[in-house]
This record gives sequence, C-alpha cells and structure tokens, in this order.
Amino acid sequence: MRPELTYGSYLHIDELLELQQGVSDPPEHDEHLFIVVHQVYELWFKQILHELDRFVENIDADHPHRGTHQLKRVLKILKTIVAQVDVLETMTPLDFVSFRSRLEGASGFQSVQFRELEFRLGLKDRAHLERLEGLTTRPDRLRRRFEEPSVWDAWLAFLARAGHPVPVEVLERDPTEPVRPHPGVQEVLVAIYRDHPALAEICELLTDMDEGLMEWRYRHVMMVQRTIGAKPGTGGSAGAAYLRTTLFRPAFPDLWEIRTAF
Repeated sequence: MRPELTYGSYLHIDELLELQQGVSDPPEHDEHLFIVVHQVYELWFKQILHELDRFVENIDADHPHRGTHQLKRVLKILKTIVAQVDVLETMTPLDFVSFRSRLEGASGFQSVQFRELEFRLGLKDRAHLERLEGLTTRPDRLRRRFEEPSVWDAWLAFLARAGHPVPVEVLERDPTEPVRPHPGVQEVLVAIYRDHPALAEICELLTDMDEGLMEWRYRHVMMVQRTIGAKPGTGGSAGAAYLRTTLFRPAFPDLWEIRTAF
C-alpha cells in the first residue's frame, strides 16, 4: 500500500530543505539567502518556460485566446522575480564579499534555464549555446530550445494561417537566428491594432512580457552594480558591464517599432 500522501511528501519538503548547501567554511550567514533567492529564480524560470510552451501549443492549434491566460500568468511571475531583487539587495557588499571568493567559477551567467528562456523568446545567441552545452546534464534540451521556432515565430505563423499577409521570407527564416524587425511584419501589426482588437490584446500582452523581462534585467544589473561595483563577475564575466549591454534589447522588436505608426 502506498504511504498516505501528506503536504511534506507531496512537495518533497525534506529534500527541498536540504538543497541549500553553502560552500563557505565557517558558514557565512548571507550565503543562505543568496542560495535561496537564486534557487527560487530557477523555479520561476522553469514555470515561465512551462507557461510559454502551453501558449505556443494553443497558438499552433489556432486557439490564441486560450493562450492569454498563460501570458497573464507569466506577467505576474515577472513582477514577482523583480520584487525578489528587493530581498537580495538587503545583502550589503560586505555581506557578499564574505563568501564571494568561494563561488570560484560559478556565475548566474551560467544559468541554463535563463538561456532557454531567452531562446524560447527568440533571443538566439549561438555563443551562449556553445558556452553552456558542456555545463548542463541536458545539452539536448538546450539545443532544442535554440533550434525550435520562438514564441514570436509561432505568433506570426498563426497570423499567416488566419489570413494576414505576413511576408514569406519571415515565415521561412532560420529559427536559430535572432528575431529582427521587418517592415512587412510591422504593416501587418498596425492593421491588426486598427481592425482586430482581440488579436491586438495579445500583441499588448507580448509587449508587456517583453517590458517585464527588460525591467528584471534592469533591476538585476543595478543590484549587481550596487553589490560589486565595477569589479568583474564570478565565472569570468564582466559583471555589471556585461549586464548593461543586455538592457533594452527587446525580444519582439516589431511590437516596439510600430509605436510611431499610430
């Protein structure tokens, strides 16, 4: 007979609470906070990917309005992970430096799930793929994310099936290349905003999601700058200097380009 299911056994609480294993010796108080916050980030990244996959399933099945629920949930999650920065910022530079050297080559730059998220949204970068394939036990999953059509590709394919004149060269583009703005796509989007309010609402949700990701990037870079200043990041990254280069890089550039057309 299977043991009775309890809150703890269902959620694997005992195993979960054993995952916060610091490397400082003697233990540094704030290392525990650092680990918890980043583990929670990874869980939220997993959930965002889960929601985006369902959104694409609905789009591919020509049920776009069923996907609005997933987009709205992702927006709530993005607000939550932005708020988590407030918690991490209670750690002072002195608190962080007490264990930073023990992290050796480990860095948030190596977050495989965050790269999966970028790839899913269309922010493709082969250098990230090649850099991380050797750092994950599931390189096949990372490569699949890199090679599969993005959320934006799925949306444009749906619009084309619905009769909107999306340019053929956009529909047939190499999905491993980053999404780039296209005047023909922008003409389609402007017409949708003017004549198809239900579809325009989904475009606005995608814009909200794009903005939410950029907001998180901004808060993240400011947190890093506040904590380590201009010092290089762990793992050989350039720290805040590198993170600043990722700011204001939209996943859906066409949705931003059309703002001047109204």
